[in-house]
Amino acid sequence: MSTSGTMTNAVLATWPPEVMEKRGEFRNTALTDFSKEENAQAMKAALDEVQSQFGKTYPLIIGGTEVMTEAKLPAYNPARPSEPIATFAKAGREEAEMAIEAAAATFETWKRTDPWARAELAWKGADLMTERRLELAAWMVFETSKSWVEADADVAEAIDFLDFYGREMVRYAAPQPLTPVPGEDNELRYIPIGPALVVPPWNFPLAILCGMTTAAWVAGNTVVLKPSSDSPAIGWQYFRILQDIGLPDGVVNFMPGAGASAGDYLVKHPKTRMIAFTGSMEVGLHINEEVAKTAEGQIWIKRTILEMGGKDAIVVDSEADLDAAAAGVCASAFGYQGQKCSACSRCIVVADVYDEFIDKLIPLVEKITVGPPENPDNYMGAVINEGAMNDHLAYIEIGKQEGRLLIGGQRDTEAGDGWFIQPTVFADVDPKARIAQEEIFGPVLAIIKARDFDHGLEIANDSIFGLPGSIYTRNGEKIKKGKDVFHVGNLYINRKCTGALVGGHPFGGFNMSGTDSKAGGGDYLFLFTQPKSISEKIE
Repeated sequence: MSTSGTMTNAVLATWPPEVMEKRGEFRNTALTDFSKEENAQAMKAALDEVQSQFGKTYPLIIGGTEVMTEAKLPAYNPARPSEPIATFAKAGREEAEMAIEAAAATFETWKRTDPWARAELAWKGADLMTERRLELAAWMVFETSKSWVEADADVAEAIDFLDFYGREMVRYAAPQPLTPVPGEDNELRYIPIGPALVVPPWNFPLAILCGMTTAAWVAGNTVVLKPSSDSPAIGWQYFRILQDIGLPDGVVNFMPGAGASAGDYLVKHPKTRMIAFTGSMEVGLHINEEVAKTAEGQIWIKRTILEMGGKDAIVVDSEADLDAAAAGVCASAFGYQGQKCSACSRCIVVADVYDEFIDKLIPLVEKITVGPPENPDNYMGAVINEGAMNDHLAYIEIGKQEGRLLIGGQRDTEAGDGWFIQPTVFADVDPKARIAQEEIFGPVLAIIKARDFDHGLEIANDSIFGLPGSIYTRNGEKIKKGKDVFHVGNLYINRKCTGALVGGHPFGGFNMSGTDSKAGGGDYLFLFTQPKSISEKIE
């Protein structure tokens, strides 16, 4: 196992001592070392066990009751589209209404539970998820075509969210510092706000789903959870953990369904208090527009927590370690097939080292293996579905007109009959080109030449997005300028732009990348609560 960083942030050091006594010092969950034979064999066994469970049908769970529907939602393997994984009941408006009513009714009791008790449940969830981590990773290998390493990291992040947000709930529930007022006893409480609609993405089908949902219920809210239609099976596994740790019925209601019907209905519903969404800019902006309208019977201003897309850039300076930069760009661009909102899709290289950098990058890309991810030798699996594959291929054709194709450029039919695309790199791309401006969300990298470092930052900021970005340079003055000028929510220096760690890298973006909610940070639970000030006169 490899170890990750220890949480020593001054804000988080205010966790009450009893939390430290119970849970110890917070550490990011270490990644599994699959080069060890015992770990590799355990993962193979988990894959076999999960595959033996294929073909089952699963219900909605609303208020603790199983609900079957005539409409069904299939789950399948992107690497083998003909291979069914599971079938789920598919919610429509009727089931959505049932779910929000159950969440609203349960909120009246759940909101009054002891915050410590809710934190304890989160910690039980973290411990149980740790026990099941390889099984959970195996589900993602099949359902979302994640490599062993990417799937394991997804589970590790989910474990961290459960542990971290449990600690944070206790901190939020502790006495808050206020200015003393003579003759008064004053306090500030962070209280839950109401039923939440949680809409997670498929690309981090456990980590983000777990993070948003756990933050909502650990803060005392209830949830209607609508997992992505591309990853309901891993959403079910999270829900099963909630059942096993004893989360009361109705606190989280499991409701796979179509976004255009069930999801949209709940966004507009007067009893929906907030919406936590991670996904595309188009859907996020639609949600933002709809919640601005007041529905009949609505008694609150709905809150939104929106995390959307990115067109993330890595700037490579003339004074950079080019070997490190090439490795970082390759990992950022093609890890999980480029299907991360943090993936590098623009590489901006200063002219003095432009050709040398490309000469170092392309051999790394050539080594990338593509194929079904249950084989650990494959670095890249399939993209999530046929529609995504066709969209990426269309952008690749545009790229052939806008830049110089260096490698890749087509569907990888040799990898199998799944939705495989070759890792693709274009050079000499104009900063205003479509492949340099529009989010592709696949294994397509545009390399752009900059005159100098300042010009590189100018190009990097020329985007409607602002999620993560990276700078590679050994020059301290340039690093300082990058910190000041590069307008992104997460800036990395001399490292890749993917792989944010809970607690260490609170994650969220600027501009059209969302509300910069900083998941995994000390401010996140604030978004799921509302402060209540209480002042009592002392006789």
